[in-house]
This record gives sequence, structure tokens and C-alpha cells, in this order.
Amino acid sequence: MQEKLGARTHVLLVVAMALVIAVVTGLSLLLIRHQLLNQVTDDLSRDLDHSVAAFQIMQGERLQTLERENALLAELPTLKALMTSGDDLTIQNGAAGFWGLSGADLFVLTDPAGRMIAVFSNNASTGATLGQGLKTLLASPGRHYLIAGGSLYACTVRPLYFGSEQEGTLLGYVVTGVSVERTVREISQPTGVEVVFLSAGQIVASTLAPEVQASLARQSPLFSSASRTPATINLGDTRFLFARNDLSSTATSPLQLVVLKSYEPAERSINRIDRMVLIVGLLALLSGTALMMIVSWLVTHPLEELSRSVHAFGLGDVGYHVPLHGTQEVRELSKAFSGMRSEIQKANEKVVESERLATIGRMASSVSHDLRHYLAAIYANAEFLASDRFSPKERGEIFGEIRAAVNGTTEMIESLLIFSRTGNSVRRQPELMATLVERATALVRTHPDAEGVTIVTRYGDPAETAVSADGKQIERAVSNLLLNACQSARAMGLAARVAVTLETHERQMVVSVTDNGPGVPGTIRESLFDPFVSEGKQKGTGLGLTLAHCIALEHSGEVVLVSSRPGETIFQLKVARDHPVQDEADARGSERHEQVFPDENVRS
Repeated sequence: MQEKLGARTHVLLVVAMALVIAVVTGLSLLLIRHQLLNQVTDDLSRDLDHSVAAFQIMQGERLQTLERENALLAELPTLKALMTSGDDLTIQNGAAGFWGLSGADLFVLTDPAGRMIAVFSNNASTGATLGQGLKTLLASPGRHYLIAGGSLYACTVRPLYFGSEQEGTLLGYVVTGVSVERTVREISQPTGVEVVFLSAGQIVASTLAPEVQASLARQSPLFSSASRTPATINLGDTRFLFARNDLSSTATSPLQLVVLKSYEPAERSINRIDRMVLIVGLLALLSGTALMMIVSWLVTHPLEELSRSVHAFGLGDVGYHVPLHGTQEVRELSKAFSGMRSEIQKANEKVVESERLATIGRMASSVSHDLRHYLAAIYANAEFLASDRFSPKERGEIFGEIRAAVNGTTEMIESLLIFSRTGNSVRRQPELMATLVERATALVRTHPDAEGVTIVTRYGDPAETAVSADGKQIERAVSNLLLNACQSARAMGLAARVAVTLETHERQMVVSVTDNGPGVPGTIRESLFDPFVSEGKQKGTGLGLTLAHCIALEHSGEVVLVSSRPGETIFQLKVARDHPVQDEADARGSERHEQVFPDENVRS
């Protein structure tokens, strides 16, 4: 009992240490992540405040510069002379030069009443939507943001006088503006802050990607109702911290400045820290568990020996030593395992015997059906020959039927003999694979099942297809695949076609057989290479693919079903080009009888 309690105590210690390390690591990870997220939020908030301040300073400097440029432009005598012409077309034609001189994105000339005479803009749609915004701008000197045509401009207005400003005549106004996008991009690029201007829920300027802009536009009410304190928002797959500033008092329409900064770079850094913490926790877990396992091993070593015995039995070693020492639990388990192993061995012997009998039964069923068919044909035709009522021509036809039946019987027996051989029967010698394929193709073309089937062969230079192989066996494998393909192609009716392609690789030759038949039935694909498997066939032993696969294995290759669908079924026969090691050949030959291989003769 003391030994039993000691073993359980060691197990509990290992589990307890693992749990403690896991819990401490998880809590540390959560605490560190929480602190880092708070720090990141504070840093991003300061960045947003600095970005808003920087925008205001930069925009103020730009407006001052624009005001000075506009004042110089308004004092040009040529511009004043142009405005005194009184002809709108003349003013429009002449104003183009002054727009180019100003270098502004927006240039407008109006009459004293505020009617637009000439409008020049980088945005073609600006002029059509400029009217009301321009009147608001002329009537309110404190406003300098103009929203028109989906664009946002920082503008200055300067009156044009004929004479002095105090005593002269007002000729009109000159309005110049620059796109706000210049300013926001100058701020965004070095700081990584995204800037968006919203007017009545519409984006008029932004540095965000188009797909992110669409997501932001759908959530525009959130910015209208949000407080001035920074908050978070999800745009697409990215989370942002944003702050807003109301610029409506200085704009011709309601206007909000929204600055955003992505959490993504910070989250990547946090994830790296998380991984480091997890790695450290995992190392602590592994080292602590290993330490406790070493201590536990000193007590539970007999149990490990029993575990190895069970594992060895699972791999097929029925004679592995079962420990008879150790704690009482181990001794009881060893005794139970020994009895169980004996029972399993007896049950396995019964299963093997039943499978052997089932295989013999399938073979007998398949062979007896075809053998009776051939013998019946021979018997019936032999009785016909015994009669003297037939002409020589008719007797020749009867002899032909007897010959076909005898050939079928011989072919069936030969298939069974080949299936029963081992890899030791392979007689390798230098061969040209192209020649073997041609022989197999010529043989199949004369077969009744290939009648009406077009067989096409494709390969390169025959001299480059040299292999070390048993030529007769390779011919047999290829002819089995071809005959099976012909039988399948004929099932589709007219235009039956089979293509044979020979590909040369550095280490192996690949023969691809393609037919336009209905394909391999799904019910037999799992057992495709099992012997005596057949579906939809009126004759055949069900060994065609089995023999082809066995022959390929004996030549360090394989037969695989590459594709199977109505109108296209592709089988590939792969054969090693080099002479295989004899031990390997023997092993493959033995493996043929340990595995279950199927037959391609089974398509419906």
C-alpha cells in the first residue's frame, strides 16, 4: 500500500508542478499584456494629440503663406486691368495665366456681388458645386476651409480694388486655395498617423486606403457622437485609436478632423513579447516536468517496462519480456497483460486462417466461373466436331472457338501462376522500354476486347528508354493495363480511344494509359488493387491490376490511379531504370503476398 501511495504521489507532484507553472505563466502573460496595452494606448493618445497640434501649426503657417501670395496677386495691375474689362469670357481666358502664376490648387475670380466669373481647379467637379460654399467663404472672413466637389481646400480671399483699398472701387474678389491633402500627407508619412476629414458623414480628404475608407464611412455616425477623448474603432481587420476635432466654425460646411493610429505595429510587438513569455513558460514547464519525471522514474520504472512490453506487442513482437517485479499494481498488470496477449494471439491465428479461406473462396469462385465458361465452349464445340454435318468452313470456325477457349484458359492459369510467384522469379536484363510497350500494344490490338478501339502510342527516342527489367513481365503488366482500358473505353460506345504515353525520367520510366471510358466505380476504389475484385465484368479473374502492381513492385516501382472521371481515366506504371539491390527485390517480392492488390479489370 505504501508503494501504491508513493507512485500516486509522484504522479500528483508532476501534474501539480505542471499546473502551477501553466497557471503562473498564463497569469503573467495576461498581466503583461494588459499593462502593455495600457501603455500603448497612452502612447498612441499622445501621438494623436501631437499630430492634431502639428496639423494646426502647419495649416496656420500654410494659410499665412497663402495669404501673402494672394495679397501680392491682388496687387498686380494686369489682374486689375483684366477685371475692369467687364467681359466674362475675356476674364476667363486671361485668368488662366494668373492661376498658373499662383501655383494654387483652386483659383476663383468673382465680381463684387460674389458671382463666380472664372474658376480653375485640379478637380473637374469642383466648379459645379462651388457656389454656396464660396458665398459663405466671402461672407465670413474667419472661415478658410472650403468644401466643394468632394474636395477640401484651405482658402484665402482677397478683394480687388481699382485704386486704393480705402478710396478705390471694388472690382471683385480673388480666391486661392490649396488641397488639404498635401498637409495631411506631410503629417501622416513621418508619424504613421492616418488623417480623415468628414463633412456631413462623407469623407472629403483622407490618407486611408480605399477599402478602409469604405469601412470608416459606414461608421461615420460614431465620430459625430463621440467625445473628444481618444477611443478605439475597428476598420476592416485593423483596430485604430482615434481622436476628433470639430472644424465647423472655420469651414463652409460642418467639418470634422479625425486622426487615427493603428494598433497593428504595437500588437505585433506585444505578440512577440507574448511568444517570449510563452516560450519561457514552456521551458519552465518542460524542465520542471522533466525533473519530477526523473524522480518519479526511480519509483515507476517497472511500470515503464510493462509499457514497453505493451508497445512491443502492438508492433508485433509477441515474445517481448513482461516484467514480473515492481509494485503490486505492476505485477497484477503484467499478469493480466500476459493472459490478454495469449488470447489475442489465438484470436489472430483464427482471423488469419479465416481470411486465407475467404481468399481461397474468392479465387475459387472467380476461377470456377470462367473455367466452366471455357470448358462449356470446348465441350459444345467438340460435340459439333463429332458430327459430319458441318462443312470445312464451319469446322474451321468451330476450331477457332475451341482455340479461343483454350487460350483463355491458358491465360487464366498463367495469371494465377504469376500471382503465386515471388520476386525471385524476376530475370532482369537490358531492355528498351519503348520496344516492350510496342509489343504489348501490338498484342492487345489483336485481342477481341480491343476491337473498334483506337490505340495511340507516344514516346520519344526509343534508344533513351533503356531499363534493366524482366521484359516478359513488363509486357504483361502493360498489356493488362491496356486491355483493361480497352474494355472500359468500349463501355462508352462509339469513338473508343486509348492513349499510351511513355515518359523518361532520371531514375524511372513512367507508362501512362489513358482511356475515355466511364471511370473506376467509387465502390471499388479503396480495394482497387485487391486480387479477385471485379465489378461490371462478364469474364476475367480479377487479377489484371494485381499482377501489374506486383510486377511494378518487383521492379522497384508501382501502379497508381492518377485520375478517374467519366471520359478520362489515367493509370500510371512506374518502373525503376537501374538494377535494384537483390535484397530489396526479395523484400518487395515477399511484400506482394503480405499486401492486398487490386485489379483494373473492374470498371463498369
